[in-house]
Amino acid sequence: MTPTPHLLLTYDFPPMGGGIARWMDELARRYPPGSLVVSTGRMPGSDRVDSMLPNRVDRLPIEARHLRTVQGLVLWSRRVVRLARDLPAGFAWCGNLRPAAYPARWALARARLPYGILLHGHDLLSTRQRVRQSRIKRTTARALLGSAAVLVANSHFTTGLCRDLLEELGLEDSTGRLHTVPLGTDPARFRPGLDTTAVRDRYSLPAGRWIVTVARLTPHKGIDTVLRALAALGPSYGDVRYLIVGFGDGEAALRTLARELGLAARVHFVTDAADHELPALYGVGDVYVGASRRSDLMVEGFGISFTEASACGLPVVAGRSGGTADAVRDGETGVLVDPDRVEDVGAGVRALLDDRELSARLGAGGRRAAETYFNWDRVVADLRQLADAASRPTLPRPGGR
Repeated sequence: MTPTPHLLLTYDFPPMGGGIARWMDELARRYPPGSLVVSTGRMPGSDRVDSMLPNRVDRLPIEARHLRTVQGLVLWSRRVVRLARDLPAGFAWCGNLRPAAYPARWALARARLPYGILLHGHDLLSTRQRVRQSRIKRTTARALLGSAAVLVANSHFTTGLCRDLLEELGLEDSTGRLHTVPLGTDPARFRPGLDTTAVRDRYSLPAGRWIVTVARLTPHKGIDTVLRALAALGPSYGDVRYLIVGFGDGEAALRTLARELGLAARVHFVTDAADHELPALYGVGDVYVGASRRSDLMVEGFGISFTEASACGLPVVAGRSGGTADAVRDGETGVLVDPDRVEDVGAGVRALLDDRELSARLGAGGRRAAETYFNWDRVVADLRQLADAASRPTLPRPGGR
């Protein structure tokens, strides 16, 4: 019996980068072939991406960035209703609250299609700020969240944010629909022992001890704190280099800080890495460091890079902030530190560089955790179970088709 197909409505989708896009890509790859249809916008290179997926991607005839406009939302909503009826679909996932929940609620009203919203952390913080500033936005958020059959948070931290927002919106009865599904990685792709020769040659990365961060270059990732911690380690760690993989508006400021700290020769920025190079770039490192912290409305809701590093067998130093405690098991896959204290971040790095036995134990623990729990197969199985429980019965096609 062919399963009732589900829809995935998402703004973030490859070739767009970022953690949310990676999560959506894994859903499209790991849902059984033919059981999911992705609805999203167009981007340069999207045809190549779509051709490699086992599930159909239905691209609207507009660029992805226009999905956030009124005209784009109207077009998207009508397209989703048509997909819901023609398939017919049994459930729709929203890759984010805004903008994907708008067409989802439209399809609920017009095609009786239940939907679930995937929540990330920063989206809830920004929504809470908006609903406190505008009665219209409060009404809208209440409708979008209150109409969802399922709400899925990527960590217990994000679950707490959502529960607080639901209560603030007078939706206490909706908390029973709220579920926590920590994220994962692909342990077949991210694994220890990969040949790093090609990436070392391409990006001029010499042999020696390396700490690594893979992140967008924004303040809440705490890369500035890691730079200060490296400088504070002193001359006995003068051989330790820092590989920063990512891009963002903060690049110039971080390069300036590295120069001011006397680290310019030891800090290597890779801002144009291809996706297929990421596993090997992790493999360059001895220790993975992610000093994520809360910065305005930005927060680490989970931290996929932590699970990728763990899958590669790297011990992790992580800032105890947001949802990182769900991604890094303190004392088992890494160590959690205060991301606002340079000395604490430095102590974590020093401990893992100095104690090879501890480093090996945490690295092995991280690999084991990726194989047994922090992987996309488990994530997708959890989501499919939630969606199946909330799905409507299969409806006959119009005209008996």
